[in-house]
Amino acid sequence: MDPTYPLYPIFAFVCMVLVMIPLPWHLQAWNTGTCMFMIWTGVVCLIQFINSIIWRGNAINVAPVYCDISTRIVMGAGVALPACSFCIQRCLYRITNANLATFSREQKRRNLIIDLCVCLGFPIFIMALAYIVQGHRFSIYEDIGCTFGIYNIWPAYPIYFVWPLVFGLMSLVYCVLTLRSFSARRSRFQTSQRYVRLMLLSTTDVAFTIGFSTWVIYSDAKFVNPYISWADTHSYFSVIHTFPSIIWRNEHDTSVAVEFSRWNIVMCAIVFIAFFSFAEETRGNYKIAFGTLAKRTGLSNISFSSTFMGSSSKDTELGVGKAWTQSTSVGSNGTMGSPCSTKDAHELFKLPSFHPMASVPPDTTIQAPCGEEFSDTLDIV
Repeated sequence: MDPTYPLYPIFAFVCMVLVMIPLPWHLQAWNTGTCMFMIWTGVVCLIQFINSIIWRGNAINVAPVYCDISTRIVMGAGVALPACSFCIQRCLYRITNANLATFSREQKRRNLIIDLCVCLGFPIFIMALAYIVQGHRFSIYEDIGCTFGIYNIWPAYPIYFVWPLVFGLMSLVYCVLTLRSFSARRSRFQTSQRYVRLMLLSTTDVAFTIGFSTWVIYSDAKFVNPYISWADTHSYFSVIHTFPSIIWRNEHDTSVAVEFSRWNIVMCAIVFIAFFSFAEETRGNYKIAFGTLAKRTGLSNISFSSTFMGSSSKDTELGVGKAWTQSTSVGSNGTMGSPCSTKDAHELFKLPSFHPMASVPPDTTIQAPCGEEFSDTLDIV
């Protein structure tokens, strides 16, 4: 029996709920990478919650179609979550780089398409491509549920295993650039608490992605099987491997790998909740959601203030250290307006507090190079 039951299903379900509640407000802010991270994390948490209930104390193949679908989704999430983190880092860099602070409608559309291709299109492509190295339909571990079965041969590494590490390294590059950009502007911020929180988010994301991906590749590479042929790889494709807990829990390496593979999605959810879900509007939205649920179930008659419904009166502001003589949107030729002319035009940028850049202190203004202070809203995909 699972020694963590019912702790794991409770954690998985609660994390799924807490991650998905702020999704509508992130959608309004067009935070594509963040939204896709929430969706992938929430869906996988739901799958793991269902698995821990159905296969508690058994390893019987009671839902083969469900396993075919859910294992494919979990397989895609292994690539999608690092890809979403990469898009978040890329978004942070675009925001913190003053020269790229504003975007034309065409650029916003292009950024949206790029983020969707990276966060959704590429993982789906990998999900389909992984059939090349899929040795059998799936495996069932007692107390864990169904897992996808990739045959440990050398083509599996360029096809699947290497991509989380690739996205982690690319995120590291953007993380360093973002840190450098913030370090150059640190003295312009009135407080450092939210600055530190943003830096912790960046470094935590990179550390988890690179560290875990490296460990997976290293541990699996020690047991690589020789690649013979397509027919050999798929010779037992229809076989469903089942593993009673008394067997897989007594193998140390297998036990660590299986337990960590299901707990890491909960860890991803907890990290996201810790860094993204404590802004003023998000806390209010949590109160509204739980208050509505409590009233509908008759558990409480507490009325929550309607002040949480709209945008906060303390809008997070980010001033950009340049004033432009003309529109700062980058044109098709890639040029931008000249800074600090006699006719300064102030562009106003505003971030919702649940945006990744919500770590910038509220009501923060940055001194423009022409000797003027300005701040406004940033409408960014």
